[in-house]
Amino acid sequence: MRFMKFRYTLLIVVFGLFLGGCSKYQKLLKSTDYEVWYTEAQKYYDAEDYTRAATLYSELINIYRGTDRIEEVNYKYAKCLYGLRDYQIAAHYFGEYVKNFPTSEQAEECQFLIGYCYYLISPNPRLDQTDTERAIQEFQLFVNLFPESSKVDEATEYMDELRDKLVYKSYLSAKLYYDLGDYLGNNYLSAVIAAQNSLNEFPDTKYREELSFLILESKFIQADKSIESKKEERARDTVDEYYTFINEFPTGKYKAKADRILKSAEVILEKNKKIEVLEN
Repeated sequence: MRFMKFRYTLLIVVFGLFLGGCSKYQKLLKSTDYEVWYTEAQKYYDAEDYTRAATLYSELINIYRGTDRIEEVNYKYAKCLYGLRDYQIAAHYFGEYVKNFPTSEQAEECQFLIGYCYYLISPNPRLDQTDTERAIQEFQLFVNLFPESSKVDEATEYMDELRDKLVYKSYLSAKLYYDLGDYLGNNYLSAVIAAQNSLNEFPDTKYREELSFLILESKFIQADKSIESKKEERARDTVDEYYTFINEFPTGKYKAKADRILKSAEVILEKNKKIEVLEN
């Protein structure tokens, strides 16, 4: 019973403090004493109460525009948005900060955070990758602007991860063409082109083996399903592709499948040779 009474009293105290805090904050918002706003914004910021701090800083940006305080206010407003996980808007304000205060001590941090904000909102590889591409651009700009920064290695790792995401999306696109097969046209050719484009753009990707095998497999299926006049040429192209693949991945996970494709392509060439002999 005594414990329940203590809990009830504690709740009343906490609720009273909450109402008091809200009342104090509401009075502050109605005030036009911007020195007090500035002081209280700093207190909220230090306490990581980013919602209230951001509200105050957003107004103080207009009040202190053109003064010595504008740099600090802009920086802390962007950091509040970042703390609130509003990464799209935070990236915008970090960008504005770097543009307006390029020689500031915080410019390096802000440029890194632009890229990191876009990194955090970079979506699943199956979705539109505009934010992924933007993250790479901003991290690359960071590396270019601050090559001596201690965060260059971290930025580079993020860029590698993001590029792999782009490659994986392109792999999924190539795989989609492959899965469509002969539906409404020769989608195997489109699969080959899409995979080759990915390898040309991202030659060091960790998906290189998957993309290379997709090219080989797509070329073989094209050869196997071709009309007789195109079978030999496409079968030879498959054999050439096999040796290109096996030279790069001699003990890879697709070796057994690649070997079977080679044998099948050689069977097509052998049959074609017999047909030529009979015709002659």
